[in-house]
Amino acid sequence: MTFPAIFDASDEDLGLGLGLDLADRLALRRVPGLATELDDVTEVEYRQLRLERVVLIGVWTSGTAAEAETSMAELAALAATAGSVILDALIQRRDTPDSATYVGSGKARELRDVVTATGADTVVCDGELTPGQLRQLEDVVKVKVIDRTALILDIFAQHATSREGKAQVELAQLQYMLPRLRGWGESMSRAGGGIGTRGPGETKIETDRRRLRARMARLRRELAGMKTVRTTKRSARQRSGIPAVAITGYTNAGKSSLLNRLTGAGVLVEDALFATLDPAVRRATLPDGRTFTLADTVGFVRHLPHQIVEAFRSTLEEVADANLLLHVVDGSHPDPMSQISAVRTVINDIGAGDVPELLVVNKIDAADPDVLARVRRTVPDAILVSARTGDGLTALVEELTERVPHPDVEVCVLLPFTRGDLVSRVYARGEVLGLEHTATGTVLRARVPAELASQLTSFFLEPA
Repeated sequence: MTFPAIFDASDEDLGLGLGLDLADRLALRRVPGLATELDDVTEVEYRQLRLERVVLIGVWTSGTAAEAETSMAELAALAATAGSVILDALIQRRDTPDSATYVGSGKARELRDVVTATGADTVVCDGELTPGQLRQLEDVVKVKVIDRTALILDIFAQHATSREGKAQVELAQLQYMLPRLRGWGESMSRAGGGIGTRGPGETKIETDRRRLRARMARLRRELAGMKTVRTTKRSARQRSGIPAVAITGYTNAGKSSLLNRLTGAGVLVEDALFATLDPAVRRATLPDGRTFTLADTVGFVRHLPHQIVEAFRSTLEEVADANLLLHVVDGSHPDPMSQISAVRTVINDIGAGDVPELLVVNKIDAADPDVLARVRRTVPDAILVSARTGDGLTALVEELTERVPHPDVEVCVLLPFTRGDLVSRVYARGEVLGLEHTATGTVLRARVPAELASQLTSFFLEPA
């Protein structure tokens, strides 16, 4: 795309503000005949900025045709989130992906013809390809080939905003890139060194691999330091006895919208996959006065790259250390049960399979009634809500009131009127069962955390 000229390179403009005319500037030249003028620059051209044009390719190895179509639709949504324009999509029915080119040789040639006809510059595969499959498929289609893992990593890189999130994504990308590092021509295999070196030295690809490993080691050290800070904050919350609830679920299921509805957190809400990567922890209050923390975590997806799970492990510990999981499901999805299964797989991978779970089906205002009925039959105790309209939130809060853990120790204390601070702490961190004002002070019957109970020992009226 060519834009109109931004400026006209006249002599006055090129005088650099010194009031010199062309003859004066010519006289300043140290080398006669050496032109230093920019009179041939009359306009500035900008290369057209456009989104990548992609063709999708998938291999259907098991399941129904509807499941295969759902998988391809999700791949298209991922590609669109990454900023691509989807031109076409192909799918092949095979028992297993081809070991050489992912799809069969005939399908690979068909894919090449589609790429040529549509003018695509990228092929996106619905699966994780080996380095050999990537290279050989690129040799056939003659354009860049990326797999599902690389696509998800690219989306994470676009959406990471915090220092920790960026470091986590970069580490995951380097872990993915290291075994797939390759060069073109002889430049990557040519030995380095020169006059005075002993032996051939390192090849270019060996040098790049060494630099990647050094960078990965540096990122791991940085993330270890950040993990210490996160662990310290989490330990402080645990010592306070405040219950922790973690919102988890499939990407774009409406987790951040639900957090905003319950706490007024003002977290970013966007109709896009993986819009939120950095966890947000907010305090919420139940109708009975108890407080708890609500943590919004990164969304999951089918076949979530293991590099992401490993890099985000410190963040996902918010899920493993929670007292209750609020598992949010997209009710408007045609197959929410497959999303539930995918999320539970990741939850088990991070060691949170034994944490109690409350299933919340969101977006019921846009859901198919038949799909909702199927979910109800499969998970009878699921709560149906709409974070957008507010429907079902009252039932959700009531269920949270029942499921959020109660304080451990029941006490009955007589607190002097001068210790209003202790009364306030009991209300803030405990569950008040009874209150009576007497001439000598305030009688409180309550459930409180063990730490607070130990501070109230001298005011006990009767054994807990």
